[in-house]
Amino acid sequence: MRSLPFHTEEFMRKISCAILIAAGYSCSNEAQVTQPRQEHATVASEARYEVIKLPSLGGSQSRGMAINRQGWVAGWSNQADGTRRAVLWKNGVITSLGTLGGPSSAVPWIGLNDAGVVTGISHTNREDPLDEDWACELVGFLPQLTDLICRGFVWQGGPLRELPTLGGNHGFATGINNAGQIVGWAETPLLDRTCSQSSAQKLRFRAVLYDLNSGSDEKIKPRVLIPYPGDATSAATAINDDGLAVGISGDCDQGVGRFSARHAVLWENSGRVIEIPNLGGTSWHTPMDINGQGDVVGFSNPDEPGDEIGDFIARAFYWPYGAATGTDLRTLPGDAVSEAFAINSHRQVVGISFGGTSGPRAFIWEGGDLIDLNDLVDIAPDVLLSAQDINDAGQITGRVLDAATGQVMAFIANPVSNTP
Repeated sequence: MRSLPFHTEEFMRKISCAILIAAGYSCSNEAQVTQPRQEHATVASEARYEVIKLPSLGGSQSRGMAINRQGWVAGWSNQADGTRRAVLWKNGVITSLGTLGGPSSAVPWIGLNDAGVVTGISHTNREDPLDEDWACELVGFLPQLTDLICRGFVWQGGPLRELPTLGGNHGFATGINNAGQIVGWAETPLLDRTCSQSSAQKLRFRAVLYDLNSGSDEKIKPRVLIPYPGDATSAATAINDDGLAVGISGDCDQGVGRFSARHAVLWENSGRVIEIPNLGGTSWHTPMDINGQGDVVGFSNPDEPGDEIGDFIARAFYWPYGAATGTDLRTLPGDAVSEAFAINSHRQVVGISFGGTSGPRAFIWEGGDLIDLNDLVDIAPDVLLSAQDINDAGQITGRVLDAATGQVMAFIANPVSNTP
């Protein structure tokens, strides 16, 4: 394991903030972007999207993370007490999906299929004997760390169903396809020497696949998706309808990126793992979505200063299935970092660009330059902060800053026709 050269508070704050944004949660300095800002200097003369804000559970933070063919949105919403709930917005009506017995739950990835089946992560009411932060704590369950075990869940209209691990304590569910296959990662009972030297992670974890068609809860056993050769751990982030899954492979590290993502990988139906080309760095190579054609988007560190110590300096990438290299999508003007979160069958890509004076901004990429999604809507002074998913009809969900209230809300952006 490569040891980190220092563990200062500032370094860990930067890493934690990067993790929160990467995994779809609110950054610790969210207050910096929840104040009304000036209108954009350039606004499209004709809006291409109509933005609809979605209701919350009473807190000041909500986010749409996945949108299906029907335009239903899954994500999360904070309650007034700061705890979080996985939610489903169906025709504009919000439904809390509850928890696995603990204080918080969330849909942190594209965990929704066209049948309305939802997958995500939740606290349980069981204490963690190893006191790990695990992924659910590192990515922003509020109000504080709780030292509770977190597990992946599936929701099919009733109570949340807990997904099993590989013998360890924690699990995480990320994506689901229309065939009822769920991917994520789960702990084994093995201590791993490549884990972080902090309390973040102690047990080895592996990418897993669950098949809802395998029978009762007792028979929904996780199938291991092996790491890339030479790596200790793996985690799956998305799966398409043909069963092609993508994710990360690397050291145990902290469990949610950095050196856990030394390789971006794709698992074929045979179980064979292949490497997805990255942007040249050593860390944070993270696929976030895969479409029906097998094209992949995500984010990756370039070979630039900071990468060697695990700084988050990533840029969005697009990899057409089978290509020898990936495409660096760059950033919006003035920004330092970008992440691609989703791609549809038309190869429209959405994500976030940030790290400049303008604050976080949602983008769309359609085979050319990155476009600020705020330039394609008429909502100023409100700001589209991130675009998390896009369906084949071109509908987009993510988070929007309501400038009048400072609330960050989930939204749907519907394409509109400018022809008479």
